[in-house]
Amino acid sequence: MIDHFRMRASRRTPAALALTLSLASAASLAACTPGPATPATSAPPDSSGSSGSSAPEGGVSASPTVDVSAAYRTTLADAAGPLRTALDGLAKSRSMKSLDQRLERAQNATIDAVEGLSAATPPPDVTAEHTDYLAALRGLEGDLGTLRDGVAGHSLCAPSAVLARLGKADGFGEVRSAGRDLAAKGDYPADVAKLRTPKEQTRRPANGAFVRRGPRGGLGRLTVKNGGSFDTVLSVVRGKSVVTRFYIRKKKSVTINGVPDGTYKIYYTSGADWEKGSRLFTRDCVFKRFDRSLSFRTVRGATVIQRTIWTISLQSVLGGNATSSEVDPDEFPR
Repeated sequence: MIDHFRMRASRRTPAALALTLSLASAASLAACTPGPATPATSAPPDSSGSSGSSAPEGGVSASPTVDVSAAYRTTLADAAGPLRTALDGLAKSRSMKSLDQRLERAQNATIDAVEGLSAATPPPDVTAEHTDYLAALRGLEGDLGTLRDGVAGHSLCAPSAVLARLGKADGFGEVRSAGRDLAAKGDYPADVAKLRTPKEQTRRPANGAFVRRGPRGGLGRLTVKNGGSFDTVLSVVRGKSVVTRFYIRKKKSVTINGVPDGTYKIYYTSGADWEKGSRLFTRDCVFKRFDRSLSFRTVRGATVIQRTIWTISLQSVLGGNATSSEVDPDEFPR
């Protein structure tokens, strides 16, 4: 989406240049002639007077006993291990692309677990628990698919937000409960939902708080008015380096003085719940960049010094004279 903003520029003395932006096998039989009879060879009797080989009464051989519980326990472990590992890996995501990939891995591991356990024969005393566990796994697979949709749509933007939402999901809770029920009936390894899930938060730094404090010494001034519905972090970038980043709460404004002369690109991200560690909004995030760079210039005369002032309004304006474009979240400067 391209947002259009209204822009105006001017130069003032001493405070000038204002701009507004909104943001079988087979067998053969052969004939033969009878030959002389061959006497049958009998086995030597044992001490009891019977032959060396014998069959149980009735002529039926004994079959080995199958340990159904042990076999089922092995099947459970083969299904639960990869799924537990995949779920535990969600917290290790370091980008939105990685987060989606890890969610996909967990979803596929859930599908594999359902397929493997659907073909298993549980011991008779845990048939009901087995059925409940399968149903819970199917629910978890659906939950993971919903979370992937949230990441794709940027309503979920960080592992903490995904895990918080997973912790409230019905399928995850049912898998945890059904796994405990199975374990209680014979120490069956069905507990895949061991990871700790955080509570959903809405963290907001103070208005004007620096995420990264940049150099001072210039005379430039930058004012940002956030008329939008979400808090925003604005990044001032020179070349490939972030010069400064600061937080603007919704319906608030921030002024930064002492901006050195130079040309800067302006990036901004908006959303809910600012996570200091990842330097991202964890929910409802957008990532954008103004298409036009901002130039700061100081002109010193004999008696007058002219400086550049920019004013950015982070609110879309019909017929505005500045535009912004979406940026890949994993390429957004932090």
